[in-house]
Amino acid sequence: MIRIILFLLLIALAAAGAAWLADQPGDLVLNWGGLRFTSKQPMYLLGLVIVVAMVAGVILRGLWKIPGHVRRGRRERRHARGRHAITQGLLAIGHGDSSAARAHAEVARRHAGGDPLALLLHAQSAQLDGDRDGAQRAFRAMAERADTRLLGLRGLFIEAQRADDPVAAVMIAEEALKMSPSSSWASHAVLGFCCAKGDWAGALSIIDNNQAAGLIDKATYRRQRGVLLTARALEFETVDRDLSRASAMEALKLAPTLIPAAVLAAKFESEAHQVRRAMRIVEAAWLAQPHPDLADAYSHVRLGDAARQRLVRVETLAAKTPGHIEGALAIARAAIDATEFAKARAALEPFTAAPTQRVALLMAEIERTEHGDSGRARAWTLRAVRALHDPVWTADGYVSDRWRPVSPVTGRLDAFQWQTPVAALPSDKGNAIEPSPFEEAMLAPRRVEPPKDVASEPADGKPAEPVEVKPVETKSLEPATPPVQDNAPLPAAIEADPAPVQADPPASEPAPPPAAESVPPAPAPLFRSRTDLPKAAPAPIPAVIPIVRAPDDPGVDEDGAVDEFAEQIGPPKAQIGGWRGFLSRLGS
Repeated sequence: MIRIILFLLLIALAAAGAAWLADQPGDLVLNWGGLRFTSKQPMYLLGLVIVVAMVAGVILRGLWKIPGHVRRGRRERRHARGRHAITQGLLAIGHGDSSAARAHAEVARRHAGGDPLALLLHAQSAQLDGDRDGAQRAFRAMAERADTRLLGLRGLFIEAQRADDPVAAVMIAEEALKMSPSSSWASHAVLGFCCAKGDWAGALSIIDNNQAAGLIDKATYRRQRGVLLTARALEFETVDRDLSRASAMEALKLAPTLIPAAVLAAKFESEAHQVRRAMRIVEAAWLAQPHPDLADAYSHVRLGDAARQRLVRVETLAAKTPGHIEGALAIARAAIDATEFAKARAALEPFTAAPTQRVALLMAEIERTEHGDSGRARAWTLRAVRALHDPVWTADGYVSDRWRPVSPVTGRLDAFQWQTPVAALPSDKGNAIEPSPFEEAMLAPRRVEPPKDVASEPADGKPAEPVEVKPVETKSLEPATPPVQDNAPLPAAIEADPAPVQADPPASEPAPPPAAESVPPAPAPLFRSRTDLPKAAPAPIPAVIPIVRAPDDPGVDEDGAVDEFAEQIGPPKAQIGGWRGFLSRLGS
Protein backbone atom coordinates (compact mmCIF):
# COMPACT_ATOMS: atom_id res chain seq x y z
CA MET A 1 0.00 0.00 0.00
CA ILE A 2 2.82 2.40 0.89
CA ARG A 3 4.61 1.61 -2.38
CA ILE A 4 1.49 2.49 -4.37
CA ILE A 5 1.15 5.83 -2.61
CA LEU A 6 4.85 6.64 -3.22
CA PHE A 7 4.52 5.71 -6.89
CA LEU A 8 1.53 8.06 -7.31
CA LEU A 9 3.42 10.86 -5.58
CA LEU A 10 6.39 10.47 -7.93
CA ILE A 11 4.10 10.59 -10.97
CA ALA A 12 2.46 13.75 -9.65
CA LEU A 13 5.84 15.40 -9.04
CA ALA A 14 7.05 14.49 -12.56
CA ALA A 15 3.90 15.94 -14.15
CA ALA A 16 4.23 19.13 -12.14
CA GLY A 17 7.87 19.53 -13.18
CA ALA A 18 7.06 18.98 -16.86
CA ALA A 19 4.23 21.55 -16.70
CA TRP A 20 6.48 24.12 -15.03
CA LEU A 21 9.23 23.55 -17.63
CA ALA A 22 6.74 23.96 -20.51
CA ASP A 23 5.49 27.26 -19.10
CA GLN A 24 9.00 28.80 -19.07
CA PRO A 25 9.69 31.28 -22.04
CA GLY A 26 12.79 30.99 -24.22
CA ASP A 27 14.43 28.80 -26.85
CA LEU A 28 16.48 25.61 -26.43
CA VAL A 29 19.47 25.39 -28.84
CA LEU A 30 21.61 22.19 -29.17
CA ASN A 31 24.89 22.41 -31.13
CA TRP A 32 26.74 19.06 -31.68
CA GLY A 33 29.45 19.17 -34.37
CA GLY A 34 27.84 20.38 -37.54
CA LEU A 35 24.35 19.81 -36.20
CA ARG A 36 22.23 22.53 -34.72
CA PHE A 37 18.88 21.89 -33.07
CA THR A 38 16.62 24.77 -32.11
CA SER A 39 13.24 24.32 -30.38
CA LYS A 40 10.74 26.79 -29.17
CA GLN A 41 9.53 24.12 -26.79
CA PRO A 42 12.51 23.02 -24.61
CA MET A 43 10.45 20.15 -23.20
CA TYR A 44 10.47 18.15 -26.41
CA LEU A 45 14.17 18.43 -26.92
CA LEU A 46 14.87 17.53 -23.32
CA GLY A 47 12.68 14.43 -23.62
CA LEU A 48 14.52 13.37 -26.76
CA VAL A 49 17.85 13.68 -24.98
CA ILE A 50 16.61 11.63 -22.07
CA VAL A 51 15.30 8.84 -24.36
CA VAL A 52 18.57 8.66 -26.24
CA ALA A 53 20.53 8.49 -22.99
CA MET A 54 18.33 5.69 -21.69
CA VAL A 55 18.72 3.62 -24.88
CA ALA A 56 22.46 4.07 -24.77
CA GLY A 57 22.54 3.03 -21.11
CA VAL A 58 20.56 -0.14 -21.82
CA ILE A 59 22.88 -1.09 -24.65
CA LEU A 60 25.97 -0.50 -22.57
CA ARG A 61 24.52 -2.46 -19.65
CA GLY A 62 23.64 -5.41 -21.91
CA LEU A 63 27.16 -5.47 -23.31
CA TRP A 64 28.58 -5.32 -19.79
CA LYS A 65 26.46 -8.29 -18.60
CA ILE A 66 27.13 -10.60 -21.56
CA PRO A 67 30.16 -12.39 -19.91
CA GLY A 68 28.12 -12.97 -16.76
CA HIS A 69 25.26 -14.46 -18.71
CA VAL A 70 27.67 -16.77 -20.52
CA ARG A 71 29.21 -17.98 -17.25
CA ARG A 72 25.77 -18.49 -15.68
CA GLY A 73 24.57 -20.50 -18.68
CA ARG A 74 27.60 -22.77 -18.56
CA ARG A 75 27.15 -23.27 -14.83
CA GLU A 76 23.48 -24.11 -15.25
CA ARG A 77 24.25 -26.61 -17.98
CA ARG A 78 26.92 -28.28 -15.81
CA HIS A 79 24.53 -28.39 -12.88
CA ALA A 80 21.80 -29.90 -15.05
CA ARG A 81 24.19 -32.61 -16.25
CA GLY A 82 25.22 -33.24 -12.66
CA ARG A 83 21.63 -33.55 -11.49
CA HIS A 84 20.89 -35.91 -14.35
CA ALA A 85 23.91 -38.02 -13.38
CA ILE A 86 22.76 -38.06 -9.75
CA THR A 87 19.29 -39.20 -10.75
CA GLN A 88 20.59 -41.96 -12.99
CA GLY A 89 23.15 -43.01 -10.38
CA LEU A 90 20.54 -43.35 -7.64
CA LEU A 91 18.37 -45.38 -10.00
CA ALA A 92 21.36 -47.61 -10.78
CA ILE A 93 21.95 -48.15 -7.06
CA GLY A 94 18.29 -48.99 -6.70
CA HIS A 95 18.50 -51.88 -9.14
CA GLY A 96 22.02 -52.94 -8.07
CA ASP A 97 24.12 -51.88 -11.09
CA SER A 98 27.40 -51.00 -9.37
CA SER A 99 29.39 -50.14 -12.55
CA ALA A 100 26.72 -47.71 -13.81
CA ALA A 101 26.40 -46.18 -10.34
CA ARG A 102 30.16 -45.65 -10.15
CA ALA A 103 30.25 -44.01 -13.61
CA HIS A 104 27.35 -41.68 -12.79
CA ALA A 105 29.01 -40.83 -9.46
CA GLU A 106 32.16 -39.68 -11.29
CA VAL A 107 30.10 -37.53 -13.67
CA ALA A 108 28.19 -36.04 -10.73
CA ARG A 109 31.46 -35.31 -8.90
CA ARG A 110 32.83 -33.41 -11.90
CA HIS A 111 29.71 -31.42 -12.70
CA ALA A 112 28.02 -31.07 -9.30
CA GLY A 113 30.73 -31.70 -6.73
CA GLY A 114 29.19 -29.40 -4.16
CA ASP A 115 25.76 -30.99 -4.30
CA PRO A 116 24.95 -33.04 -1.14
CA LEU A 117 23.26 -35.67 -3.30
CA ALA A 118 26.50 -36.09 -5.27
CA LEU A 119 28.33 -36.94 -2.04
CA LEU A 120 25.56 -39.35 -1.09
CA LEU A 121 25.73 -41.01 -4.51
CA HIS A 122 29.49 -41.39 -4.23
CA ALA A 123 29.18 -42.97 -0.75
CA GLN A 124 26.43 -45.37 -1.73
CA SER A 125 28.20 -46.46 -4.92
CA ALA A 126 31.33 -47.17 -2.84
CA GLN A 127 29.21 -49.22 -0.40
CA LEU A 128 27.70 -51.13 -3.30
CA ASP A 129 31.18 -51.94 -4.63
CA GLY A 130 32.41 -52.96 -1.16
CA ASP A 131 34.87 -50.06 -1.00
CA ARG A 132 34.63 -49.22 2.70
CA ASP A 133 37.50 -46.74 2.63
CA GLY A 134 35.85 -44.76 -0.17
CA ALA A 135 32.53 -44.82 1.64
CA GLN A 136 34.12 -43.58 4.85
CA ARG A 137 35.87 -40.74 3.00
CA ALA A 138 32.58 -39.69 1.43
CA PHE A 139 30.73 -39.82 4.76
CA ARG A 140 33.50 -37.82 6.48
CA ALA A 141 33.18 -35.17 3.78
CA MET A 142 29.45 -35.08 4.43
CA ALA A 143 29.99 -34.87 8.21
CA GLU A 144 32.18 -31.77 7.75
CA ARG A 145 29.35 -29.86 6.08
CA ALA A 146 26.63 -28.28 8.17
CA ASP A 147 23.75 -29.32 5.93
CA THR A 148 24.80 -32.99 5.67
CA ARG A 149 26.45 -33.49 9.06
CA LEU A 150 23.77 -35.75 10.51
CA LEU A 151 23.63 -37.86 7.34
CA GLY A 152 27.41 -38.25 7.38
CA LEU A 153 27.37 -39.35 11.01
CA ARG A 154 24.70 -41.92 10.23
CA GLY A 155 26.85 -43.32 7.42
CA LEU A 156 29.94 -43.45 9.63
CA PHE A 157 27.87 -45.22 12.31
CA ILE A 158 26.78 -47.89 9.82
CA GLU A 159 30.35 -48.38 8.60
CA ALA A 160 31.58 -48.73 12.19
CA GLN A 161 28.96 -51.40 12.80
CA ARG A 162 30.04 -53.25 9.66
CA ALA A 163 33.66 -53.08 10.80
CA ASP A 164 32.61 -54.52 14.20
CA ASP A 165 33.89 -51.45 16.06
CA PRO A 166 31.30 -50.82 18.82
CA VAL A 167 33.36 -48.12 20.55
CA ALA A 168 33.53 -45.94 17.43
CA ALA A 169 29.87 -46.61 16.68
CA VAL A 170 28.77 -45.48 20.14
CA MET A 171 30.94 -42.36 19.98
CA ILE A 172 29.42 -41.38 16.64
CA ALA A 173 25.91 -42.07 17.97
CA GLU A 174 26.53 -39.93 21.05
CA GLU A 175 27.74 -37.05 18.86
CA ALA A 176 24.67 -37.38 16.64
CA LEU A 177 22.42 -37.47 19.71
CA LYS A 178 23.95 -34.22 20.99
CA MET A 179 23.34 -32.61 17.62
CA SER A 180 19.79 -33.95 17.25
CA PRO A 181 18.11 -35.34 20.40
CA SER A 182 15.16 -36.52 18.32
CA SER A 183 17.30 -38.88 16.22
CA SER A 184 15.80 -42.34 16.77
CA TRP A 185 18.78 -44.38 15.53
CA ALA A 186 21.22 -42.49 17.72
CA SER A 187 19.05 -42.80 20.83
CA HIS A 188 18.54 -46.51 20.14
CA ALA A 189 22.28 -47.11 19.82
CA VAL A 190 23.20 -45.11 22.91
CA LEU A 191 20.41 -46.75 24.90
CA GLY A 192 21.69 -50.22 24.03
CA PHE A 193 25.23 -49.20 25.00
CA CYS A 194 24.07 -47.80 28.34
CA CYS A 195 22.18 -51.00 29.10
CA ALA A 196 25.17 -53.13 28.10
CA LYS A 197 27.49 -51.37 30.53
CA GLY A 198 24.86 -51.06 33.27
CA ASP A 199 24.40 -47.30 33.10
CA TRP A 200 20.74 -47.35 34.10
CA ALA A 201 20.66 -43.64 34.93
CA GLY A 202 21.81 -42.74 31.43
CA ALA A 203 19.34 -45.18 29.90
CA LEU A 204 16.48 -43.68 31.91
CA SER A 205 17.44 -40.17 30.77
CA ILE A 206 17.40 -41.30 27.14
CA ILE A 207 13.93 -42.77 27.63
CA ASP A 208 12.78 -39.46 29.11
CA ASN A 209 14.23 -37.57 26.13
CA ASN A 210 12.50 -39.91 23.68
CA GLN A 211 9.17 -39.35 25.39
CA ALA A 212 9.68 -35.58 25.42
CA ALA A 213 10.66 -35.58 21.72
CA GLY A 214 7.55 -37.57 20.81
CA LEU A 215 9.43 -40.65 19.57
CA ILE A 216 7.43 -43.00 21.82
CA ASP A 217 3.93 -42.83 23.23
CA LYS A 218 3.03 -42.82 26.90
CA ALA A 219 2.24 -46.55 27.16
CA THR A 220 5.56 -47.51 25.57
CA TYR A 221 7.36 -45.06 27.80
CA ARG A 222 5.85 -46.58 30.93
CA ARG A 223 6.70 -50.11 29.81
CA GLN A 224 10.31 -49.29 28.86
CA ARG A 225 10.92 -47.33 32.03
CA GLY A 226 9.53 -50.24 34.05
CA VAL A 227 11.91 -52.62 32.23
CA LEU A 228 14.92 -50.43 33.00
CA LEU A 229 13.92 -50.04 36.64
CA THR A 230 13.51 -53.81 36.94
CA ALA A 231 16.96 -54.37 35.49
CA ARG A 232 18.45 -51.91 37.98
CA ALA A 233 16.57 -53.58 40.85
CA LEU A 234 17.88 -57.03 39.86
CA GLU A 235 21.46 -55.75 39.60
CA PHE A 236 21.43 -54.01 42.99
CA GLU A 237 19.47 -56.73 44.81
CA THR A 238 22.50 -57.93 46.75
CA VAL A 239 24.39 -54.62 46.75
CA ASP A 240 21.91 -51.88 47.67
CA ARG A 241 18.69 -53.35 49.02
CA ASP A 242 16.98 -49.98 49.50
CA LEU A 243 17.63 -48.85 45.92
CA SER A 244 16.61 -52.27 44.61
CA ARG A 245 13.35 -52.23 46.56
CA ALA A 246 12.47 -48.69 45.46
CA SER A 247 13.23 -49.52 41.82
CA ALA A 248 11.16 -52.73 41.96
CA MET A 249 8.16 -50.97 43.47
CA GLU A 250 8.27 -48.16 40.90
CA ALA A 251 8.66 -50.70 38.09
CA LEU A 252 5.64 -52.62 39.40
CA LYS A 253 3.53 -49.44 39.26
CA LEU A 254 4.60 -48.76 35.67
CA ALA A 255 4.36 -52.38 34.42
CA PRO A 256 2.24 -54.56 36.75
CA THR A 257 2.37 -57.57 34.39
CA LEU A 258 6.17 -57.60 34.02
CA ILE A 259 7.10 -60.99 35.48
CA PRO A 260 10.59 -60.19 36.91
CA ALA A 261 9.28 -57.01 38.52
CA ALA A 262 6.33 -58.86 40.09
CA VAL A 263 8.56 -61.66 41.42
CA LEU A 264 11.08 -59.26 42.94
CA ALA A 265 8.41 -56.98 44.42
CA ALA A 266 6.61 -59.98 45.95
CA LYS A 267 9.89 -61.14 47.44
CA PHE A 268 10.47 -57.77 49.10
CA GLU A 269 6.90 -57.66 50.38
CA SER A 270 7.25 -61.18 51.77
CA GLU A 271 10.40 -60.23 53.60
CA ALA A 272 8.51 -57.28 55.08
CA HIS A 273 5.75 -59.73 56.24
CA GLN A 274 3.23 -58.19 53.85
CA VAL A 275 1.88 -61.57 52.75
CA ARG A 276 -1.47 -60.41 51.41
CA ARG A 277 0.10 -57.67 49.31
CA ALA A 278 2.70 -60.06 47.93
CA MET A 279 0.01 -62.58 46.99
CA ARG A 280 -2.02 -59.92 45.17
CA ILE A 281 1.07 -58.86 43.20
CA VAL A 282 1.76 -62.41 42.06
CA GLU A 283 -1.89 -63.14 41.26
CA ALA A 284 -2.16 -60.07 39.01
CA ALA A 285 0.91 -61.11 37.01
CA TRP A 286 -0.21 -64.77 36.94
CA LEU A 287 -3.56 -63.89 35.38
CA ALA A 288 -1.72 -62.01 32.62
CA GLN A 289 0.79 -64.82 31.92
CA PRO A 290 1.45 -67.88 34.11
CA HIS A 291 5.13 -68.44 34.79
CA PRO A 292 7.09 -70.89 36.96
CA ASP A 293 8.89 -68.04 38.76
CA LEU A 294 5.53 -66.62 39.80
CA ALA A 295 4.42 -70.02 41.12
CA ASP A 296 7.65 -70.38 43.10
CA ALA A 297 7.30 -66.89 44.57
CA TYR A 298 3.67 -67.59 45.48
CA SER A 299 4.53 -70.87 47.20
CA HIS A 300 7.26 -69.23 49.31
CA VAL A 301 5.33 -66.05 50.02
CA ARG A 302 5.21 -66.97 53.71
CA LEU A 303 8.60 -67.93 55.04
CA GLY A 304 8.84 -71.09 57.12
CA ASP A 305 5.76 -72.88 55.74
CA ALA A 306 5.78 -76.65 55.41
CA ALA A 307 5.69 -78.41 52.06
CA ARG A 308 2.01 -79.33 52.40
CA GLN A 309 1.09 -75.71 53.12
CA ARG A 310 2.96 -74.63 50.02
CA LEU A 311 1.08 -77.27 48.04
CA VAL A 312 -2.29 -75.89 49.17
CA ARG A 313 -1.22 -72.38 48.25
CA VAL A 314 -0.03 -73.44 44.78
CA GLU A 315 -3.31 -75.25 44.15
CA THR A 316 -5.14 -72.01 44.95
CA LEU A 317 -2.99 -70.14 42.42
CA ALA A 318 -3.40 -72.80 39.72
CA ALA A 319 -7.18 -72.74 40.13
CA LYS A 320 -7.21 -69.15 38.81
CA THR A 321 -6.12 -70.43 35.36
CA PRO A 322 -7.69 -73.90 35.04
CA GLY A 323 -6.25 -76.20 32.42
CA HIS A 324 -3.00 -74.27 31.99
CA ILE A 325 0.13 -76.37 31.90
CA GLU A 326 2.09 -74.03 34.15
CA GLY A 327 -0.46 -74.55 36.91
CA ALA A 328 -0.20 -78.33 36.55
CA LEU A 329 3.60 -78.18 36.64
CA ALA A 330 3.55 -75.99 39.72
CA ILE A 331 1.17 -78.39 41.51
CA ALA A 332 3.31 -81.38 40.53
CA ARG A 333 6.48 -79.69 41.80
CA ALA A 334 4.91 -78.78 45.13
CA ALA A 335 3.30 -82.23 45.46
CA ILE A 336 6.63 -83.97 44.94
CA ASP A 337 8.19 -81.81 47.64
CA ALA A 338 5.29 -82.74 49.93
CA THR A 339 5.53 -86.48 48.97
CA GLU A 340 1.99 -86.35 47.56
CA PHE A 341 2.79 -88.42 44.50
CA ALA A 342 -0.84 -89.21 43.68
CA LYS A 343 -1.61 -85.51 43.32
CA ALA A 344 1.49 -85.02 41.24
CA ARG A 345 0.47 -87.80 38.86
CA ALA A 346 -3.10 -86.51 38.66
CA ALA A 347 -1.87 -83.01 37.81
CA LEU A 348 0.45 -84.23 35.05
CA GLU A 349 -1.89 -86.89 33.63
CA PRO A 350 -3.58 -84.60 31.02
CA PHE A 351 -0.17 -83.76 29.54
CA THR A 352 1.56 -87.17 29.52
CA ALA A 353 0.20 -88.17 26.11
CA ALA A 354 2.31 -85.48 24.42
CA PRO A 355 4.60 -84.35 27.24
CA THR A 356 6.99 -81.45 27.25
CA GLN A 357 10.48 -81.74 28.63
CA ARG A 358 9.53 -80.48 32.08
CA VAL A 359 6.56 -82.86 32.26
CA ALA A 360 8.76 -85.83 31.35
CA LEU A 361 11.45 -84.87 33.86
CA LEU A 362 8.88 -84.49 36.63
CA MET A 363 7.44 -87.92 35.80
CA ALA A 364 10.96 -89.37 35.95
CA GLU A 365 11.46 -87.78 39.36
CA ILE A 366 8.13 -89.20 40.56
CA GLU A 367 9.08 -92.73 39.46
CA ARG A 368 12.49 -92.47 41.05
CA THR A 369 11.30 -90.97 44.33
CA GLU A 370 8.08 -92.87 44.88
CA HIS A 371 8.97 -96.40 43.78
CA GLY A 372 12.72 -96.27 43.25
CA ASP A 373 12.05 -97.55 39.73
CA SER A 374 15.19 -96.55 37.88
CA GLY A 375 13.98 -98.25 34.69
CA ARG A 376 10.82 -96.18 34.31
CA ALA A 377 12.69 -93.09 35.46
CA ARG A 378 15.28 -93.64 32.76
CA ALA A 379 12.53 -94.20 30.20
CA TRP A 380 10.92 -90.87 31.10
CA THR A 381 14.32 -89.20 30.93
CA LEU A 382 14.85 -90.59 27.42
CA ARG A 383 11.42 -89.38 26.50
CA ALA A 384 12.32 -85.90 27.73
CA VAL A 385 15.14 -85.79 25.18
CA ARG A 386 12.70 -86.04 22.27
CA ALA A 387 9.79 -84.27 23.96
CA LEU A 388 8.39 -80.87 23.04
CA HIS A 389 10.26 -77.82 24.26
CA ASP A 390 8.88 -75.71 27.06
CA PRO A 391 8.56 -71.92 26.78
CA VAL A 392 11.75 -70.00 27.53
CA TRP A 393 12.94 -66.41 27.46
CA THR A 394 13.48 -65.70 23.75
CA ALA A 395 14.46 -62.55 21.87
CA ASP A 396 15.32 -62.34 18.15
CA GLY A 397 16.01 -66.09 18.02
CA TYR A 398 18.30 -65.94 21.08
CA VAL A 399 17.34 -68.24 23.97
CA SER A 400 18.35 -67.22 27.49
CA ASP A 401 18.04 -69.00 30.81
CA ARG A 402 17.01 -65.75 32.49
CA TRP A 403 15.20 -62.53 31.65
CA ARG A 404 17.24 -59.67 30.21
CA PRO A 405 16.20 -56.07 29.55
CA VAL A 406 17.86 -55.78 26.11
CA SER A 407 18.28 -58.23 23.24
CA PRO A 408 21.97 -59.16 22.80
CA VAL A 409 21.37 -59.56 19.06
CA THR A 410 19.80 -56.24 18.07
CA GLY A 411 19.99 -54.19 21.27
CA ARG A 412 16.21 -53.79 21.30
CA LEU A 413 14.71 -52.89 24.67
CA ASP A 414 12.07 -55.20 26.18
CA ALA A 415 12.68 -57.82 23.51
CA PHE A 416 12.59 -60.99 25.65
CA GLN A 417 9.28 -62.83 25.67
CA TRP A 418 8.22 -66.02 27.47
CA GLN A 419 7.41 -68.24 24.50
CA THR A 420 8.36 -71.47 22.76
CA PRO A 421 11.52 -71.15 20.64
CA VAL A 422 11.06 -71.03 16.89
CA ALA A 423 13.22 -74.15 16.40
CA ALA A 424 10.89 -76.15 18.66
CA LEU A 425 7.63 -75.33 16.88
CA PRO A 426 5.82 -78.30 15.30
CA SER A 427 5.96 -78.83 11.55
CA ASP A 428 4.13 -80.91 8.99
CA LYS A 429 6.93 -83.47 8.98
CA GLY A 430 6.84 -86.58 11.12
CA ASN A 431 8.81 -87.11 14.27
CA ALA A 432 12.51 -87.20 13.59
CA ILE A 433 13.10 -89.63 16.50
CA GLU A 434 10.80 -92.55 16.96
CA PRO A 435 10.09 -93.96 20.41
CA SER A 436 12.36 -96.81 21.36
CA PRO A 437 11.13 -100.29 22.38
CA PHE A 438 12.78 -99.83 25.77
CA GLU A 439 10.74 -96.69 26.37
CA GLU A 440 7.49 -98.42 25.36
CA ALA A 441 8.25 -101.40 27.57
CA MET A 442 9.20 -99.33 30.60
CA LEU A 443 6.23 -96.99 30.31
CA ALA A 444 3.70 -99.80 29.92
CA PRO A 445 0.92 -99.93 32.56
CA ARG A 446 1.92 -101.64 35.77
CA ARG A 447 0.65 -105.10 36.65
CA VAL A 448 -1.57 -105.15 39.68
CA GLU A 449 -0.40 -108.02 41.86
CA PRO A 450 -3.01 -109.87 43.99
CA PRO A 451 -2.76 -109.54 47.75
CA LYS A 452 -0.66 -112.19 49.42
CA ASP A 453 -2.67 -112.25 52.67
CA VAL A 454 -4.83 -115.32 53.37
CA ALA A 455 -8.51 -114.62 52.88
CA SER A 456 -10.54 -114.81 56.08
CA GLU A 457 -13.22 -117.50 56.41
CA PRO A 458 -16.86 -116.42 56.00
CA ALA A 459 -19.24 -116.28 58.90
CA ASP A 460 -21.25 -119.39 57.90
CA GLY A 461 -18.25 -121.63 58.59
CA LYS A 462 -17.79 -122.83 55.00
CA PRO A 463 -14.24 -122.81 53.83
CA ALA A 464 -13.50 -120.10 51.33
CA GLU A 465 -12.74 -121.25 47.87
CA PRO A 466 -9.26 -120.47 46.64
CA VAL A 467 -9.02 -117.48 44.39
CA GLU A 468 -7.42 -118.39 41.14
CA VAL A 469 -5.11 -115.69 39.91
CA LYS A 470 -4.37 -115.91 36.23
CA PRO A 471 -0.90 -114.74 35.40
CA VAL A 472 -0.36 -112.35 32.57
CA GLU A 473 0.00 -114.24 29.36
CA THR A 474 3.41 -113.70 27.86
CA LYS A 475 4.52 -114.94 24.51
CA SER A 476 7.47 -117.22 24.65
CA LEU A 477 10.49 -115.80 22.98
CA GLU A 478 11.64 -117.85 20.03
CA PRO A 479 15.32 -117.96 19.30
CA ALA A 480 16.22 -115.55 16.58
CA THR A 481 17.40 -117.13 13.36
CA PRO A 482 21.11 -116.35 12.91
CA PRO A 483 22.09 -114.56 9.71
CA VAL A 484 23.17 -116.78 6.86
CA GLN A 485 26.91 -116.59 6.19
CA ASP A 486 28.64 -117.21 2.89
CA ASN A 487 30.89 -119.96 4.26
CA ALA A 488 28.18 -121.69 6.30
CA PRO A 489 26.59 -124.93 5.13
CA LEU A 490 23.00 -125.04 4.09
CA PRO A 491 20.41 -125.48 6.82
CA ALA A 492 19.49 -128.81 5.23
CA ALA A 493 23.05 -130.00 5.56
CA ILE A 494 23.11 -129.64 9.32
CA GLU A 495 22.54 -132.95 11.02
CA ALA A 496 19.61 -132.77 13.35
CA ASP A 497 19.75 -134.63 16.58
CA PRO A 498 16.90 -137.06 17.10
CA ALA A 499 14.15 -135.57 19.18
CA PRO A 500 13.85 -137.20 22.60
CA VAL A 501 10.89 -139.50 22.97
CA GLN A 502 8.49 -138.13 25.51
CA ALA A 503 7.35 -140.62 28.09
CA ASP A 504 3.71 -141.40 28.61
CA PRO A 505 2.04 -139.01 31.07
CA PRO A 506 1.36 -140.45 34.46
CA ALA A 507 -2.11 -141.74 35.04
CA SER A 508 -2.61 -139.93 38.30
CA GLU A 509 -2.49 -136.14 38.36
CA PRO A 510 -1.13 -134.34 41.42
CA ALA A 511 -3.60 -133.23 43.98
CA PRO A 512 -4.66 -129.56 43.86
CA PRO A 513 -3.03 -127.27 46.44
CA PRO A 514 -4.85 -126.72 49.69
CA ALA A 515 -7.26 -123.83 49.98
CA ALA A 516 -5.19 -122.05 52.59
CA GLU A 517 -2.33 -121.48 50.17
CA SER A 518 -2.64 -118.95 47.36
CA VAL A 519 -1.13 -119.45 43.98
CA PRO A 520 2.00 -117.27 43.68
CA PRO A 521 1.83 -114.74 40.86
CA ALA A 522 3.84 -115.41 37.75
CA PRO A 523 6.96 -113.20 37.56
CA ALA A 524 7.01 -110.44 35.02
CA PRO A 525 8.91 -111.36 31.87
CA LEU A 526 12.37 -109.93 31.61
CA PHE A 527 11.96 -109.16 27.92
CA ARG A 528 8.89 -108.46 25.84
CA SER A 529 8.59 -109.49 22.26
CA ARG A 530 8.27 -106.69 19.72
CA THR A 531 4.99 -106.70 17.89
CA ASP A 532 6.08 -104.25 15.20
CA LEU A 533 8.53 -106.72 13.58
CA PRO A 534 7.13 -109.73 11.68
CA LYS A 535 8.48 -113.11 12.72
CA ALA A 536 10.30 -115.12 10.09
CA ALA A 537 8.86 -118.54 9.50
CA PRO A 538 11.30 -121.32 10.47
CA ALA A 539 12.92 -123.12 7.55
CA PRO A 540 11.43 -126.59 6.97
CA ILE A 541 13.72 -129.53 7.72
CA PRO A 542 13.97 -131.83 4.73
CA ALA A 543 13.12 -135.47 5.28
CA VAL A 544 16.33 -136.67 3.62
CA ILE A 545 19.55 -135.23 4.95
CA PRO A 546 22.29 -135.18 2.27
CA ILE A 547 25.82 -136.25 2.96
CA VAL A 548 28.19 -133.40 3.71
CA ARG A 549 31.39 -133.42 1.65
CA ALA A 550 34.79 -133.21 3.27
CA PRO A 551 36.48 -129.77 3.31
CA ASP A 552 39.37 -131.00 1.11
CA ASP A 553 37.10 -132.65 -1.48
CA PRO A 554 37.87 -131.08 -4.89
CA GLY A 555 34.56 -132.19 -6.30
CA VAL A 556 31.83 -129.89 -7.51
CA ASP A 557 29.46 -128.65 -4.85
CA GLU A 558 26.03 -129.45 -6.15
CA ASP A 559 24.34 -127.10 -3.73
CA GLY A 560 26.09 -123.93 -4.91
CA ALA A 561 27.07 -120.90 -2.89
CA VAL A 562 24.69 -119.34 -0.39
CA ASP A 563 23.50 -115.88 -1.28
CA GLU A 564 21.39 -114.19 1.39
CA PHE A 565 19.92 -111.70 -1.09
CA ALA A 566 19.05 -114.41 -3.61
CA GLU A 567 17.32 -116.43 -0.91
CA GLN A 568 14.98 -113.56 -0.20
CA ILE A 569 13.89 -113.44 -3.83
CA GLY A 570 13.81 -117.16 -4.65
CA PRO A 571 15.84 -120.38 -4.29
CA PRO A 572 18.99 -120.48 -6.45
CA LYS A 573 19.13 -122.82 -9.39
CA ALA A 574 21.10 -125.95 -8.56
CA GLN A 575 24.00 -126.76 -10.81
CA ILE A 576 23.74 -130.08 -12.71
CA GLY A 577 26.29 -132.57 -11.47
CA GLY A 578 27.85 -135.69 -12.90
CA TRP A 579 28.76 -136.28 -16.55
CA ARG A 580 25.67 -134.30 -17.75
CA GLY A 581 26.86 -131.24 -15.92
CA PHE A 582 30.34 -131.70 -17.32
CA LEU A 583 28.99 -131.89 -20.87
CA SER A 584 26.75 -128.84 -20.36
CA ARG A 585 29.64 -126.80 -19.06
CA LEU A 586 31.88 -128.01 -21.87
CA GLY A 587 29.35 -126.92 -24.48
CA SER A 588 28.95 -123.46 -22.95
